[in-house]
This record gives sequence, structure tokens and C-alpha cells, in this order.
Amino acid sequence: MPPPAPGDREARRKDVSEAVWSVLAEKGFGGLTLRAVAAEMGVSTGMLMHYFPTKRALIAHALDLLEVRTAERPRRARPAEGLPAVRAMLLDILPLTPDDTARNRIWVSSWDLALADEELAAEQAGRYERLRGAIRPHFEAAGRLGQLADSAAEVDQLAAAAVAFTHGLVVQALFDPGRFPGDVQTAMIDGYLGSLGSG
Repeated sequence: MPPPAPGDREARRKDVSEAVWSVLAEKGFGGLTLRAVAAEMGVSTGMLMHYFPTKRALIAHALDLLEVRTAERPRRARPAEGLPAVRAMLLDILPLTPDDTARNRIWVSSWDLALADEELAAEQAGRYERLRGAIRPHFEAAGRLGQLADSAAEVDQLAAAAVAFTHGLVVQALFDPGRFPGDVQTAMIDGYLGSLGSG
């Protein structure tokens, strides 16, 4: 089968991405195969190989797509500087809506692949670094505004701990949603941030 013409290739790229996302949402990375994506699109695996010549290429595209959709998701307005802004960012991470839950399930399903692949592991480490970097200025503001119990707290450590706490909560909520519904998740974030505050 000849490769698609450039115009056709670009026209189909969106369809391919939508099919990849549908498979991820239903089956996670464990079920992401060329065969599954082809079935979702109603095309041959041979056609898809023009886009993804290897399974590694398919996985890389899926991770890029997941990162883009995560970045483009609706977010809470950032309130006042400092801890209120940190709170909004952390709540945006949690599985508080069906869409957020699906996205978090996909992310968690990608971790096994990342742990087994040095390049993917480095990319995941970079994502965490960017997330910590995005939260860090808000902790700096909290320190300036006197919102932290320890005004000399190391902001890099605060950002790392906040991300670790929140992602630990994500995993527990995904595996035990009955024990960790949205209101409990929110209360736990508030309690965590309250423990950092100056009162």
C-alpha cells in the first residue's frame, strides 16, 4: 500500500490521534497496539505503519498527545498569590471529574512503560521537573506574604513534597474511589496546605 500523500497525511493525523486517545481512554497503555488503533479507525495496520513504523513511535505519540491534552484541560482560575494559587494547581491535578479521572488513569498506566525505558523515564522526570517548577513561584510568594509557618522553608522541597502528596492521593483515589471521593480529596489537600500555613 503506498504511503498517503502529504495532504492526506495531515488530514488524517487528527483522526489517528483521536483513535489513539480512544484506545488509551478505554484500555490504557497496556492495551495500546497498532491493531487496536487500526480497529478503532476501521483501517489496516499497514496504513498506520506510515505514521508509526514501530511500537515505540506509537507510544511516543501517545505520550505527546497525553501531555498536550493535559496542558489544554480546563483549569481553575488562579486566585490570590501564594498558597491559594498552590491549592488551585493541586486541585487541577486530582481526579475530581470523569475527564480528570480518565486522564489520570492513562498517566498511571504509562508509568510501567516509562520505568522500563530510559528515554521515556527521562521524559517523565522532565514532566515532574516542569510541574515542580510551575508550583515553585507560588511557594516563593507564600513565603514573602507570610503564609508559611516556616518563612525560611526551602521552596524546592515544598514544591516536591506538594507534588508527591498530590500524586500519592491521585493513585489512592483511582484505586479506591469510594474511600477518596472528590470532597475527601479536596479536604486532604486543604489539610496538607493548612499544615504548612502560618495560621
